[in-house]
Order: sequence, then C-alpha cells, then structure tokens
Amino acid sequence: MLFINTRPQDRAENLSHALRMAQIDVLDLPLLQLLPRPWSADLSELYRQLPAAQVIVVVSPTAVQIGMDYLKQSCITLDQLQHVQWIAVGDRTAQALAQYGISAEVPKVETSEGMLQLPVLQTLNSGQCLAFWRGEGGRLFMMDQLKQQGMRILNFILYERRCPVFTQCKLANILSLLEKQAQYAMVVSSEASWLNWIQLMQDQKQLIAKGHYLVLGERLYQVVSNYKKNQATCFNITRLPDLKTDSILQKLVVVQGNT
Repeated sequence: MLFINTRPQDRAENLSHALRMAQIDVLDLPLLQLLPRPWSADLSELYRQLPAAQVIVVVSPTAVQIGMDYLKQSCITLDQLQHVQWIAVGDRTAQALAQYGISAEVPKVETSEGMLQLPVLQTLNSGQCLAFWRGEGGRLFMMDQLKQQGMRILNFILYERRCPVFTQCKLANILSLLEKQAQYAMVVSSEASWLNWIQLMQDQKQLIAKGHYLVLGERLYQVVSNYKKNQATCFNITRLPDLKTDSILQKLVVVQGNT
C-alpha cells in the first residue's frame, strides 16, 4: 500500500525513512509550508507585553525558531521570562525549546484538547495572561476555550501556512499515481492539511474515497468524519494518539492487515 507522508518537509524525513525501512512505499507530499510573518508594529507591541505572561504555548518547532529570533529583535531576554511556564505541543517542539535551555510541559496527546488537560492550565485563575506562539489559523479552538475561562491572550501569529507550490505543481502526477492504487494511506496532522488536500482533490472524490486517513486526535477525527458524512462518501479513518513514528507504524500495520 502506498503511504502519503503529508508532514512539512523538515519534519517528514525520519518517518519516511522508517517506513521505507519497513518496506512501505512512501510518497513525500507536504501539504503545509510555513512562511515567517515579517516583523511588524503589532508583533513589537506583543513582545513588549510578553513579560506579563504566566504561560507561553508554543505550537511547533517553527514557532520556536521564529519566536526566539523575534525575541532577540525585541530586546527581551530569557532572563526576563524566568517566571514563565512553557508548553510545547509535542516532543519535537519541546526539544527545540530545550536548545534554549527551556523545559516545557508536553501533553500526552499532541492536540489542543491534550494541552487543555495539562495541570498548569487547569490551575490558572481568570484574568491571567497566556501567550501563543503560533501560525495563522492554528490553535483557535484552544485560545477560544481559554478566553471563555476569562484568560487574557497574547496572540503571536509568527508564520503563515500555505499549500506548497511544489505540491500543487505535482498534482497531475499525483492523480495519475492514485488512479493506479486500490487504496492508499495518508497521515493528516492538522485541519489546515486536510483542507489543503480537499482543495487539491476537489474534482476527484473517487480518489479521496480510496484513502485511509490516519488523523491526529479526536477533534480532527470529527472534522474528517463530518466531511465524509456531508459529502456522502466512504473511506476509512483511524485516530492517531500522537505523531511519533512508532505510533504511525503500528497503525499502518493494522491498516495493511485489513486490506
């Protein structure tokens, strides 16, 4: 079975290598490209307020890189943030923060829902300040939930998320390849990735139906399930607890065994 690895190019290599070592045919097809937002007056004002935050939520290694670059540009030091509790969406983000000497809390499930279950967020009082280092369109659910609890949110949009031009240019070859497949499997790590996939395949519902989608977390599972229901199409969906290579391999073995 063909496996489509949709992770951003800089995060896909380890998974693709492990799958190929397991004799699984892999197509590297990133559905998200992360492009830094330029420094602006809005970002400058947000960084000025950052020392007032009790918690900083960092959603990706890219957010770490850009966030730290702009922290330096803002002339704020990590010493001024020693009181802050850092939260990383997953292990790779935590590792990126660790390179700056920062220890971060990591949820068991790498989703907004998983992060909301962390004890540090359960014990916050109304009116306390949280900062989000994120990309355009990401983590809106989590921020909305915290706003409803009376938290003050500093919303750092550090990068934009787009469907890579490279992927769009390969569309004809992708369609030709999928037409030859009885079934394929695909990892879907975010709603933005899923929406980009649907946009690419907008006239190819028969090819969408060939997919077995490995999706991260319950909320994304519901997003993909709702598409399946609303479009009256039929395909298989499997929930992933995280994006670790072993977790994906284990699920994929089950998928292959059912085909």
